[in-house]
Amino acid sequence: MKWDCFFCILGYFLVSEEVVPAAATKQFRDVMTRGRASSHITFHRRIRGWSSDHSTWNEKLYPYWKDGDARWENCWKGGRVLARLTSDSPALVGSNVTFSVILKFPRCQKEDNDSNIIYDGNCKNRSLDYSDLSDQYVYNWTQWIDDCGGQNCTHNNSHNVFPDGRPFPRHHDWRRRNFVYMFHTLGQYYQKTGGSSVIVSINTTNITLGSHIMEVSIYRRGFRSYVPVTTASTIYVVTDTIPLHVTMTQKNDRNASDHIFIKDIPITFEVHLHDPSHYLNHSAVSYHWNFGDGSGSFVFRDPVSMHVYTLVGNFSLNLTVEAIIPAPYGPVTPPPPFPTFPALTTKVPPNVTTPRFDSLMELLTGEGPAEEYSITRYGQYRSSLSIVEGILGINIIQMTSIQGAAAQIENSVVDFVVTCQGSLPTDACTIIADPTCQILQNEACDPIDLTNQCLLTIRRAFNESGTYCVNITLGDATSLAFTSTLISISGASFSRTAEGVLIACGFLVVFAAVLTFFLYKRYKEYKPINRNTGEAANSEGLNVYFNHFKAVLFPANNEKDPLLKDKLGII
Repeated sequence: MKWDCFFCILGYFLVSEEVVPAAATKQFRDVMTRGRASSHITFHRRIRGWSSDHSTWNEKLYPYWKDGDARWENCWKGGRVLARLTSDSPALVGSNVTFSVILKFPRCQKEDNDSNIIYDGNCKNRSLDYSDLSDQYVYNWTQWIDDCGGQNCTHNNSHNVFPDGRPFPRHHDWRRRNFVYMFHTLGQYYQKTGGSSVIVSINTTNITLGSHIMEVSIYRRGFRSYVPVTTASTIYVVTDTIPLHVTMTQKNDRNASDHIFIKDIPITFEVHLHDPSHYLNHSAVSYHWNFGDGSGSFVFRDPVSMHVYTLVGNFSLNLTVEAIIPAPYGPVTPPPPFPTFPALTTKVPPNVTTPRFDSLMELLTGEGPAEEYSITRYGQYRSSLSIVEGILGINIIQMTSIQGAAAQIENSVVDFVVTCQGSLPTDACTIIADPTCQILQNEACDPIDLTNQCLLTIRRAFNESGTYCVNITLGDATSLAFTSTLISISGASFSRTAEGVLIACGFLVVFAAVLTFFLYKRYKEYKPINRNTGEAANSEGLNVYFNHFKAVLFPANNEKDPLLKDKLGII
């Protein structure tokens, strides 16, 4: 009898501690791991707001289907629903990592403003014509709630609960929350109602460093129970080094992604810290640069810095980012293991005293009030750069209009004389645009072959008069250089009809001039010498008239030729 009581008590404790689970009861870890090895074997620290997956799962209200169960094929009208689960990891330990779930419904189905699922009448589907359907709803949850809301249904109170028996929170938009999401990671779960998309964030202070799996199971509202819809999972990473990346840009560089840059032109380095939860907003962040060219080490507070390489060759870029993070509630020590790095000296504000440490994982400073605690984290970036000769710049030194009868062309043609500094280009492109340099009108590219100096002439034609923005670009394998100018084309072209009219008018003017000349000569030769005073006055007036007419038709001052008025760049 004594031994029977002992075994009964032992069995009770084994069941209560989940060493021997009860046969007829499912737990969260049984459902969420979907038959894989249970995560409760490994010890995990508590995630704030999450519950242990040892809790009992209400299988009657939330049925559990294994993978491959035939019921998955009919869990949704019109096809299968897919879930896209993503995260913003990697996350620096102590910060928050956020997960988002978006449901993708079968073809020609969508969510309306009331979170009901309806058929899309504008969707073209050869198998179905949704525009002729008498009922546009796939799932009309608004009507379900109205028909069975409040206290109208005896089962209503027990229906609006999570799998662990906790009641749904009362939100102002609770009528639009027709899906139940169960998140599971590190032996713990979190429950949430929502529409076709939800977001969940967790703090990583108590999460072990490394890669972990987040899983989610989604159920939809049913008449008497909830129906499984789909599942999804993703991997997220928690690290003790600051996640970052660096973008490098340079004027005249043809392709920044190949890490080949031009000598004697500044390179702009911009550091982007991956901190979506703004964990480092109140931290003192410094950037320690070594550009690998023997120029020394530099410390900046600004994430953007510039450097000029004056030599050609390959160089190793090294960046260390240091962040001193305030810890007002005392030290934060995540679970081991931690990686170790070479020793570095930490710089902190003057009111904080910090000894030297040999680890980049975490530094605890101060022993006074809580506000003096801080944690120091580091991030590393290394890259190899190639510095080469390139085109440093170009200039337009002359613009000449090609005019004259010998050209026999309708368009105005302009020669642009261009010179450049640096390496010799292999191709030249010209872009002609409107005066604002925004609307492209013409573009032309040509290969060029220069041997000893960068001096070339680029000839371009303009269809009509006006003001143009001309962009000239010279390039080689690694660099591009360009310059722009505004050019005014005036009276550059005429239509053939206008030309014919002008030619005809010219002939008429010449004919009239010749006729007038002969009449004048004849009148002057045969006019009698003897004349009275009135005739002399009339003759003098006629002479004045003919002289004026002659001066107009035959000007003697050739210095008024308009060809001498041309100016550089004005055509």
